[in-house]
Amino acid sequence: MKYTQLGRTGLKVSRLVLGTMNFGPQTDEPTSHSIMDAALGAGLNFFDTANVYGWGENKGRTEEILGTWFAQGGGRRDKTVLATKVYANMAGEGDPWPNYDRLSALNIRRAVEASLKRLQTDYIDLYQFHHVDRRTPFEEIWQAVDVLIQQGKVLYAGSSNFPGYKIAQANETAARRGSVGLVSEQCLYNLAERRAEMEVVPAAQEYGLGVIPWSPLHGGLLGGVIKKEVEGGRRASGRSADALANSSVRAQVQAYEDLLDKHGLEPGETALAWLLTRPGVTGPIVGPRTAEQLESALRALELELSEEVLSALDEIFPGPGASPEAFAW
Repeated sequence: MKYTQLGRTGLKVSRLVLGTMNFGPQTDEPTSHSIMDAALGAGLNFFDTANVYGWGENKGRTEEILGTWFAQGGGRRDKTVLATKVYANMAGEGDPWPNYDRLSALNIRRAVEASLKRLQTDYIDLYQFHHVDRRTPFEEIWQAVDVLIQQGKVLYAGSSNFPGYKIAQANETAARRGSVGLVSEQCLYNLAERRAEMEVVPAAQEYGLGVIPWSPLHGGLLGGVIKKEVEGGRRASGRSADALANSSVRAQVQAYEDLLDKHGLEPGETALAWLLTRPGVTGPIVGPRTAEQLESALRALELELSEEVLSALDEIFPGPGASPEAFAW
């Protein structure tokens, strides 16, 4: 396993992040435990979850699955860098009571205690804001986080789905308070969706945040979706199906698959390996539903993409360019 520092921190994390969103909704508890054991056995130490995972009436279920895994002992918790998130509404379905979502000091306090209970641990390594809260000032957010850090319940704070200006605003506010501020940003970033390169990635690099891309295969679009349709009759669904309905996107994906077929490369592994070459990227999040999918993701760590392939990928999926040059003189 290859490791790197998480942003400007001294924390060492694996260059792949185990995403757990499928644990519960699509992968049962025993299989989820087996996948986590295999990941830890391979040296993958960075696990990502969120309080809302499980979804619907089962919100929190994914954290509970991690908690029962930690409870088995064997150094599981000590070896794992645990990241979870706060923002989504955790009240019951149809519950009208306020203050069960967003980033108020009250909800942060309430949410972290609930996550710790479900996770069966007494601290969270990386506590991430799952979305921007335009109603709550960062002074209030940092006051709440600083208390948690002083209590030893949280070690670091990160963001998710923040625009560049909010990363700057958050960390400038933290600096005025003498707080550590954000150390990571989890964003949508992959070959087919490169808008993060305009503002988010540069802001993260400027402020010393590690970039953690989510949906590295863009909902399966970059995982050989057309070839799977042709060979096995398995049709695309969700985000990839919506994208392939656009003829220009389908042509891009076909060119992508043709390029990789020419070089004997596997699409999903290549998409992950490409992200690992990007400046500022700590590691992409992989969300395996099976042990086989985890094994495929791990192979991406050893994949070296040639300059020829990297150049061709840029031609197929050109980035937006640097800001402001991308949209101004």
